[in-house]
Amino acid sequence: MTDDLFAELRKIDTPTITNVVATYPKNPLCLGLYNPWTENWYTDTSIRCIYPELGATIGYAVTCVYGLPDPNFSGRLSFMDVVDALDAMKKPTVLVIQQKWPPELHNKAGLAGEMMVSSMMAVGCVGLLSNGPSRDVDAIRKLRFQLLLGGVTAGHGEMAVQAVNVPVSVGGMDVAPGDLVHMDENGAVKFPVQHAEAVLKNARAMLDDEARRLVQIRKARTAAEVRAANSGGAYTQKKG
Repeated sequence: MTDDLFAELRKIDTPTITNVVATYPKNPLCLGLYNPWTENWYTDTSIRCIYPELGATIGYAVTCVYGLPDPNFSGRLSFMDVVDALDAMKKPTVLVIQQKWPPELHNKAGLAGEMMVSSMMAVGCVGLLSNGPSRDVDAIRKLRFQLLLGGVTAGHGEMAVQAVNVPVSVGGMDVAPGDLVHMDENGAVKFPVQHAEAVLKNARAMLDDEARRLVQIRKARTAAEVRAANSGGAYTQKKG
């Protein structure tokens, strides 16, 4: 992976990335990395992009679990263990936090604020994905750090890190440490790093094909013309 490859992947929208990762398994440009419906490889409607104006973000996943303090586990892990994991991972990184709270607290735990985000950015983190809320979104906006969250709230109580760099599930997406996470205002998708070049190549091809076909679709005035513009396109099936 190179900085140039990451820069080019940031030019692609997340739905196009999902299209070539797994959405259309019969599509010639689809890599078919997951079963689209039965595997959890992209986020659902519970996740909200806080700064859509930032465009797409991509990074290596570092994962952690937050929840209530456990007296049997007290003091064994802290946020600095999360920072250490971010520092040790290849760059750039996206921190994926699974928040585990009792139902009555889940929507009230404003987890990552300006101090946490600034600490994460210091070691190469470019975005945060979490199934729960965070806070300080006005201050973090100035940092140009992307947040995809379950919501926003102003406060929290005592909390604890329960695990670092373990498989997590956030917003309907299962993430392991080291997965590539691509995210924008549409949500997030994950895929293995070894497929990054193929994802970029096929995404460019799909976007080029769509652009050509959209010119014809927007000129169309009959169903026959629409059908002709779509015939043989990126969303048609592979030939037998």
